[in-house]
Amino acid sequence: MRQKKILAVVTNQATYGASEHRTGLWLAELVHFYDKAVKAGHTVDVVSPAGGEVPLDPRSLGRLFVDRTVRGYLDDPAFMTALKATSSVADADPDDYSTIFFTGGHGTMWDFPDSVDLQGTAEAIYAHGGIVSSVCHGACALINLRDTDGNPLVRNRTVTGFATVEERLAGVKGRVPFLLEDELRAKGAKYVRSTVPMTPHAVRDGRLITGQNPVSTKAVSDLILAALAEAE
Repeated sequence: MRQKKILAVVTNQATYGASEHRTGLWLAELVHFYDKAVKAGHTVDVVSPAGGEVPLDPRSLGRLFVDRTVRGYLDDPAFMTALKATSSVADADPDDYSTIFFTGGHGTMWDFPDSVDLQGTAEAIYAHGGIVSSVCHGACALINLRDTDGNPLVRNRTVTGFATVEERLAGVKGRVPFLLEDELRAKGAKYVRSTVPMTPHAVRDGRLITGQNPVSTKAVSDLILAALAEAE
């Protein structure tokens, strides 16, 4: 049996809504996962809701957040060129994938929740026994996902994502269109977060795996890879 691939989804949204304030993909949330998955022998395809260029959140490129792994990918011309011409999630065949992983960055708050193509792909992967996973604001994609019975996928499930207190600490609580923590709870999720904001926290509830914030990417990646190993 062929080994199925992993689908990593990134945002196309470059600003906080119609404002001039820039956002986009939080780069480490993609590359820390991508690096671990590829080194574990998996193939990862990177797609976006609309296809095309992926904007990078300027803050994610600050010295505080660019470690050796991130620097390695920033210095990889092929990888960075690929982020300027991603395929659309609509072009991905769900049957080819064992896992869908939603990366974060505030841009996802605008183009993840209501993407019909994104929802259809994620729901099909999950319905076929695959893993649905996210880190940080990538959990925005989970808000409107439904199970095969038509119920919210997160209902009565333990999940995490960027916390309201973290939006406040990041200084952007007034710019976001909604509070992710509140939206997940409104869908019936059992939302959990770390006691100390901006520290690693990841949770697994069956085939639903989530990480709280950028520094949780490695932890959520390990949970995903462990779940994939169990399924082999």
